[in-house]
Amino acid sequence: MTTQQVINHREDAEIYNGETLCKQKSHEILQEISLPKGLLPLDDIVEIGYNRSTGFVWLKQKKKKEHRFKAIGRSVSYETEVTAFVEKYRMKRLTGVKSKELFIWVTISDICIDDSDSGKITFANPTGISRNFPVSAFDLEEEDNKN
Repeated sequence: MTTQQVINHREDAEIYNGETLCKQKSHEILQEISLPKGLLPLDDIVEIGYNRSTGFVWLKQKKKKEHRFKAIGRSVSYETEVTAFVEKYRMKRLTGVKSKELFIWVTISDICIDDSDSGKITFANPTGISRNFPVSAFDLEEEDNKN
C-alpha cells in the first residue's frame, strides 16, 4: 500500500538519492515543518521524496532499523519505507514506524506539537491513544552531530 502511495505522489515531487544527501534532506524537511531533526534517525537512506503540493514525504532505507531514544527510554522501529503527510508541527497518516510499549510494538500514525511553547511532542496510534514526551528527547544525538 505505501509503495502505491509513493507511486501516486512521485509526479511533481522533489526526489533525492544517496545516503548523505538523503540524510541532509530529511533533516531539512523536519526543520521546515518545525519537528526535531532527530525524529527520524535512519541510516542507509537510498531515496527521499517530498511532494510539496500534497505534503507527502517518503523515505526508503536499505534495511529496517531499530533505534533507542535514550532520553525517554523507548525503542522505535523504522521499516524500510516510511511515509507521512506533513505540515507545520505535524506528521499524519504515518506508516512504517512502531514504538515498543512494554512487550508489544505499537504503530505510530501521528506525530505533532500542538503548542510550540509547551516543549512537548505527541505520538498517537490509529486508535487515538497518545503519549507526550519532551521535544528535546528527539534532538539529534551526539553521534549524529559529528556528521
